[in-house]
Amino acid sequence: MKTIIDELSWRGLIQNKVSGVEQKLKKPTTMYIGFDPTSDSLHLGNLLPIIMLIHFQKMGHKSLALIGGATGFIGDPSEKYNSRIFLSKEILQKNTKLIKNQILKLVKVHSEKIELLNNSDWIQNISFLEFIRKVGKHFTINYMISKDSVKKRIKNKKNGISFTEFSYTLIQGYDFLYLNKEKNCQLQIGGSDQWGNITTGIELIRKKTGKKVYGFTFPLITKSNGIKFGKSEKGENIWLDEKKTSPYKFYQFWMNISDSKIEKYIKIYTFFSKEKIEILILKHRKNPDKRFLQRELANDITKWVHGKEISKKIMEITHILFDKNHKKLHYLDEKNFVSIYNHIPHMELSYDEFKKGIFLIDLLKNSGFFSSKSEAIRAIKANSIYVNKQMIKENILLKKNNIIGMKYILLQFGKKKFFIIKIILI
Repeated sequence: MKTIIDELSWRGLIQNKVSGVEQKLKKPTTMYIGFDPTSDSLHLGNLLPIIMLIHFQKMGHKSLALIGGATGFIGDPSEKYNSRIFLSKEILQKNTKLIKNQILKLVKVHSEKIELLNNSDWIQNISFLEFIRKVGKHFTINYMISKDSVKKRIKNKKNGISFTEFSYTLIQGYDFLYLNKEKNCQLQIGGSDQWGNITTGIELIRKKTGKKVYGFTFPLITKSNGIKFGKSEKGENIWLDEKKTSPYKFYQFWMNISDSKIEKYIKIYTFFSKEKIEILILKHRKNPDKRFLQRELANDITKWVHGKEISKKIMEITHILFDKNHKKLHYLDEKNFVSIYNHIPHMELSYDEFKKGIFLIDLLKNSGFFSSKSEAIRAIKANSIYVNKQMIKENILLKKNNIIGMKYILLQFGKKKFFIIKIILI
């Protein structure tokens, strides 16, 4: 009989693991994964923990999702090169509520029910002295600084690591101890950056109770620059909240996955069977230029995160935007234009501003396509700019005859970057 380890192994979802976990998971086991509420939304990287929760629940185990209402006050130093900015209690409570709703919504789509907990319910009742007597005495400083997350920060001579962040691993270890006692939880799972925190919990339980518990990690999904997707990371992120990352942009992220990664991602981010995925991969390899796997993944995951209706709209918009026949734009109705406007970068321009005409370079600069006119000029000279799907080779003066759908102008830079202008009467 196939076990959860078999299922996760062929999908490439296991990195580090404690010995004996394979045997343990042949029987129903309670596991947990933690989520720190350091932002008001989950992101692409958080999808993997949720996927793990669902896999375990589907295969007869019990999944616990733990929101770090307490640990969020501190912030996990793992994979962080600088100290986190502390969040207020009010913000953390708000974030906790929003993240809880996102987790429950995503799990519900797959008809699975999980138990959701908050570690502030037990951490806030322990005094500092009680904690360091109950937990701190079991770990030497040598053990603590051997953790990769701590070693990296110690090497950062400019910022180092605060005692607050240094203590994070002990609190997470205590969470595992508490859940082991109260929920008979015997397995903790996390991203590969959590290995040090997971083994601290395993060690604490062994020293306090003599019990053997388990843990394993899954690979982190990183950005093109090698940095993990994270709620507190600087730079662009792919959020699950449509107000932070539009569904169109979310869909396009998956469409733009490289061929070198897409076979890995289709296994990780879908619940398709092994047989179905093998068929899809073979089909994709015959005609990789058609991006068949990317489309399958983008459709499936956008539908999961944003719902069937929005997913359908995004696919329709994508078809319109990437259709090379520019004449089709002129036959779109207002409903189509509104949908495009709502899902891609956009701006409004008053008719009074437009009626005298506006030069393309000025429009490109004002729309935010480019930070300077010189960049816009270079793009035009490189034949990379399109207006209403037609290539523009000079700095033309845009007038009334350039408006389509009675009030829209579609700008395009290269093959994938779009921007729509709405002309309005004031």
